[in-house]
Formats: sequence, C-alpha cells, structure tokens
Amino acid sequence: MLAERRHQMILRALRSGGPAAVTDLSEQLGVSAATIRRDLLKLEEEGLLTRVHGGAVVEEGDQPFAEVAGVRVAEKDALAVAAADMIEDGQSVLLDIGTTAYRLARQLHGRRLTVITSNLVVFEELADDTAVELVLLGGVLRREYRSLVGFLTEDNLRQLHADWLFLGTSGVRPSGQIMDTTVIEVPVKRAMIAASDQVVLLADAGKFPGTGMTKVCGPEDLDTVVTNAPSDSATCSVFEQAGVKVVRV
Repeated sequence: MLAERRHQMILRALRSGGPAAVTDLSEQLGVSAATIRRDLLKLEEEGLLTRVHGGAVVEEGDQPFAEVAGVRVAEKDALAVAAADMIEDGQSVLLDIGTTAYRLARQLHGRRLTVITSNLVVFEELADDTAVELVLLGGVLRREYRSLVGFLTEDNLRQLHADWLFLGTSGVRPSGQIMDTTVIEVPVKRAMIAASDQVVLLADAGKFPGTGMTKVCGPEDLDTVVTNAPSDSATCSVFEQAGVKVVRV
C-alpha cells in the first residue's frame, strides 16, 4: 500500500473512531507497528494529528474564540504591531477571523481606514471608533467562533476590493501550504484573497506546523508573511524561495 493511501486511511480511522492505538491501526491496515509509528510521526509533523501514548488522536475543528483569545498574546501583539505599520491612512483593510486579526484591530484605533471583516470581535472592537469606516460582511453566524460565513459572505466579498488582507491560519505545512481546521471557513478565506491586492499571512511560531486538514492556499497566493518563527525555519525558506517577503518580529 502506498504511504499516501495509508495516511488517508489512518486519518479517516481517527476521525471516525476517535483515538486509536498503534496496534489497532496496524491490524486495520495490515502493516507492521513500526510502519504505523513512522506514519504517525510524519502526520504529526504535518500537523494532521497528535501522537499520544501508544497511539494518536485527531482534534477536529477550531477551538472556540474564547479559549484561544488569551493564548500567546504577546506574540500576537508583536505581529499586529508589525502589520499595522504596513498600512497607510486612507487604505482599505480586510481582517480575517481569529484572535490575531483581533489583536491587529486593536492597533488600528484612530486611523483613517476602511476596515472590512467577518470577524465579530473585530467589529465590536472598532464599532465606536469614528475614524474608522467599518464594513461588516453578512453571512451565517458561527457563535462560538465569533464569525460570519456562507454564500452571503462570499457574495459580499465579490463586490468589494481591499488594499490589504491580513489572513489568519490554523497551520502552515512545511511545503508552505496554508491550512484551516474548519471546512466552512475556507471559501470565505479564498474569497478574501481574491478581493485583495496584498495578502499578508499573520502566523506566530505555534502555527508551524499547527493544525488543519483543509488547504486554504499555497505560498504563491501570498505577498508577505509576518511571523516570529525562527530565522532558520525551513518553511520560511520555502516562502522566500516562492518570492514571498518574510517579516520576522
């Protein structure tokens, strides 16, 4: 059996049945335990599962906004400051869902900007700031994740143009692929990319490789990556080879 096919079967088993032991996966796939262990190591390196004692587990879905809002705040604020410095007054800015985009919104108070977002926490942060022209995209409410999604959101984006998109991610693969854990968010992210002149990925070191089962885009769709990942990160080298500017903070 080809390794790629085996990896797909392992992930399918973990998603449908929950945590599984190496011995169980070995029996299901008809391969040795040593082969399964190598497969699990490879899949963990790609952010597709988490190894646990004697086996592995797949953690599906984004964590609710409230659970991650207080995680790595200093790192996210450093990224947000660097991102805010890129924007000139009078420009239009698309802000993605997630906590890093929220930290960036906090840096935009008092700026003469147009901010477009499907992120309700960004909307709430800037709603009373009269300097900012604020555009809230329509869509279906995802309450725990504080975002709007669906065909209405995508239709809104097709009618808009932004100078900048600041994109969040669940994980960045070693190949430079940008991933997300929730399928329903991906079409909105892709529509945001299509609506923007400059696409900036905000990804702290914890997102390398992070998590995610669905590809949002490749490095060819990005203009800049703002990160605090180590300077010798192989993934950052992939971005640079693809012509993406890497801003380290």
